[in-house]
Amino acid sequence: MASNDRPRAIADVSAGTILATVTIAVPPERVFRAITAEDQIPLWWGADDMYRTTKHMADVRPGGAWRSEGKGADGQDFHVGGEYLEVEPPHRLVMTWIAPWDGDHVTTVTYTLEAVENGTRLTLRHDGFGARRDACRDHGSGWERVLGWLGDFLAKETASKAPAVFHCRLIPPRPDFAFTLTEEERALMNAHADYLRGQLRAGTMMIAGPVADPAGPWGLCILHVDTEAEARAIADGDPVVRSGRGFRYEILPMMSTIM
Repeated sequence: MASNDRPRAIADVSAGTILATVTIAVPPERVFRAITAEDQIPLWWGADDMYRTTKHMADVRPGGAWRSEGKGADGQDFHVGGEYLEVEPPHRLVMTWIAPWDGDHVTTVTYTLEAVENGTRLTLRHDGFGARRDACRDHGSGWERVLGWLGDFLAKETASKAPAVFHCRLIPPRPDFAFTLTEEERALMNAHADYLRGQLRAGTMMIAGPVADPAGPWGLCILHVDTEAEARAIADGDPVVRSGRGFRYEILPMMSTIM
């Protein structure tokens, strides 16, 4: 997936409404869990130089209560809470927002999660500020920071699961295979080449080709996939392996790469 887009927030102080958006390179299901689960929100909501959420309680159902607690940069305790109004995982979440620093006014936060090519487009709407222009403006800049924390948290998670690179060596059934092809074997190698071109188009293969080894040519294929099992499945699907004519792949993970 592509990298995250940075969040943007607009506070319409005349209408008392905030609209914020961010695109995050994970599926909606993962984003929905990150914004609702009790064990998730303390992992990302806050920064050491501002405030940090340390506890989150959530009864994620219509009518259920939620509450976040933490410490501010000044060391003082804070909390914010409310009630869930609509819960439609993984695409919609509506809840009230009641914060002591906002005079315990009741406002409404709506999350909308849309699956896009890059992952998930999250749109947040915060309504109900009325004529409290400063509160609307302050919450607008606050939501931009919050969505940035969320995007950064999930980006680190996906980076730790980046695809690995595998060195795949295709060993032919005889050392002089490249020089003694029969017409039937030549047709089989054409099917092999077409198969690898398909992997290249799919983004699972980086490069492939024959290697002029003095002991006998063999085929090189560099795969960029998540697991060795996936690399093995691609190798096993190669027409030359499926032909039963004695071809086999040796698959080794690269310890590191320079790309």
